[in-house]
Amino acid sequence: MSLPDPHRSRVVLIGASRYSDPALPDLPVVARTVTDLAALFTEPRYRLVPESHCTVLLDDGDLRTVGDRLRAAVAGAEDLLLVHYAGHGLVAGRRHTLYLALPDSRWEAPEFNSLEYDKLRDAVLDSPARTKVVVLDCCFSGRAVGDPLSGGSGRIDRLEVAGTYVLTSAQRDQVALVLPGEEHTAFSGRLIRMLREGVVGGPELLTVDDLFRRLSAVMAAEGLPTPLNRGAGTAGSAVLGVNRAFGATAGPALRSRHAAAVERGRAGDWTGAAALLRDVVEEQTRILGAEHEDTLRGRQSHAHSIGGAGSPAEAAGLLRPLLADQLRLLGPDHPDTLRTRQFLAVNLGEAGHREEAVGLLRVLLADRGRVLGTDHPHTLRTLHLLARNLAFAGDRAQALVLLREVVTARERLLGPDHPHTLRAAADLTEVSRVREVQ
Repeated sequence: MSLPDPHRSRVVLIGASRYSDPALPDLPVVARTVTDLAALFTEPRYRLVPESHCTVLLDDGDLRTVGDRLRAAVAGAEDLLLVHYAGHGLVAGRRHTLYLALPDSRWEAPEFNSLEYDKLRDAVLDSPARTKVVVLDCCFSGRAVGDPLSGGSGRIDRLEVAGTYVLTSAQRDQVALVLPGEEHTAFSGRLIRMLREGVVGGPELLTVDDLFRRLSAVMAAEGLPTPLNRGAGTAGSAVLGVNRAFGATAGPALRSRHAAAVERGRAGDWTGAAALLRDVVEEQTRILGAEHEDTLRGRQSHAHSIGGAGSPAEAAGLLRPLLADQLRLLGPDHPDTLRTRQFLAVNLGEAGHREEAVGLLRVLLADRGRVLGTDHPHTLRTLHLLARNLAFAGDRAQALVLLREVVTARERLLGPDHPHTLRAAADLTEVSRVREVQ
């Protein structure tokens, strides 16, 4: 299960908030409903479609224009077609046909100035879209489900092939509601809330069936009209959005997996850690977003593990764009940004770019001393790394000066037998021996 292809999908939002017939009261909340739905479906991070594939027909009273734009949009859909109407629903004629009111519709005679549901149905069924979803938020909308897009005998088989799903805000003879003080219609407002806030405990991706079940439970609990649905084939599994509440439960589990992979690397299995962290980062990006701090931290650990596994040049190639993202999102003094700068310098040095590594570490040493203090373990770690890279680059005299500084500070702060102190002392001895030989 996955989101529809945004470039092969189309969304059509039709709404009427103003009416010329005094018998049809204006519905100001419809304008906000349509506008907010358009923003939700085209939001860059969670988008169902790009803005260019979302057709908004708000308060357009020209039935011919509405029909032309509707047909143009549905003809362009190949994967998902979603059509949503909000406004007054009218019933007229001997067959009690359902009409979707437009600004110039007439209560007593909607046949000549309203969008007949049968015509909307035919336009949808003619679309080449693999999955077609129609949402009707209006009075008497349940009539569309009572005759499940069949249009009479002989059309049911076609419907099954078409994979169409109809979701209505009310039963056949019920009115749809606008509640005082609410910004949206009762039905679409609760749909917007689910798409915007997510469904706690729900799946990662929300299908039209998921939304129907949740909407039915919520509206029944609030004493509101009960939605109806009718689907054919696999249309009910069409994904309409990412569950934005899913990260609240997935986030801690991903952090646990991240920590376990890091420990695996520290135990010496850097290759295994890199594979695990690659999977974690993919899920973090999909669920939490590319700019979430957990995702950035996962990218950092993944790159570091690749360097530990013996591919420092590849690690540096991953750390450079990560550093750019952290500088933009977290700032230059954030602990994670400072750590990435150090990891980048380490891997550049291991890849043979000692001079560049030395330059990065000199600047980082000054910044860590300013932010953390000169005696902070991280600052001393940077000082130690700078000394080692200077030694590898051939400047052993300066390396000796810095290593003596590291050893003295660590003996004072950690004691002479601490592993970090012993490591610095061993490097000091090695560099001193090499210099004496030369």
